[in-house]
Amino acid sequence: MATMFSPSTFFSTTTTNTPNTTITSPKPPQTPPPSKSHLPIPPSKPLLTTLTATLTATAAAAAILIATPPSLADSTAATTYQVYYGTAASAANYGGYGGNSNKKDSAEYVYEVPDGWKERLVSKVEKGTNGTDSEFYNPKKKSEKEYLTFLSGFRQLAPKDLVLNNLALSDVNLQDLLASADNVTSEEKKDDKGQVYYVYEIDGVAAHSLISVTCAQNKLYAHFVNAPTPEWNRDHDMLKHVHESFKTIGSF
Repeated sequence: MATMFSPSTFFSTTTTNTPNTTITSPKPPQTPPPSKSHLPIPPSKPLLTTLTATLTATAAAAAILIATPPSLADSTAATTYQVYYGTAASAANYGGYGGNSNKKDSAEYVYEVPDGWKERLVSKVEKGTNGTDSEFYNPKKKSEKEYLTFLSGFRQLAPKDLVLNNLALSDVNLQDLLASADNVTSEEKKDDKGQVYYVYEIDGVAAHSLISVTCAQNKLYAHFVNAPTPEWNRDHDMLKHVHESFKTIGSF
């Protein structure tokens, strides 16, 4: 006869009763939750300190903007000029030293002079030896200057190279500049009335020169603009303006 088993035979509870004894199966050990680390809380900065730091940073940024140097175009636009009227009088007829007063009616050429530049007085001896008729210079750097020489007895211009070499024969500074030049360029230009000008640019290690040469009234006129390299780099636009302002009377 088959034996019947009740379900309780297969499934037993975790508790067994014995006389006066109760056995409870142990529970798996539980890991206690990790204790929370206590991070130090930084003290808050006073409101006044934070505001001061912000204002300081803003002021520093504003100072950078204010300290930005003006552009070259701004400084050039601010430059003003005076027109010089030159008479190109011979040494024998030279009645005095320099000056621009009462010359407009008898002027043979004109060029512009930056405000603040000073006129160097040209002597009769200098006029008679190398033909210097007028000269102006920057008092802050006397080697930054413009001047004009003339020679009588020239009806027309010779070839460009020959003209420049002949000018150097009576101008020691021009000789030195040509001897140390990195580059020399020359071109021929005509104004709106057809007058021919030779334009030379001499680029040296220590100095730069712009020269404009033309013939009128049986004379050869040569206008020079010279500057050391630092001044040339700084005043390039102004010096170009001065160079291009030279004209003989009747050609403008």
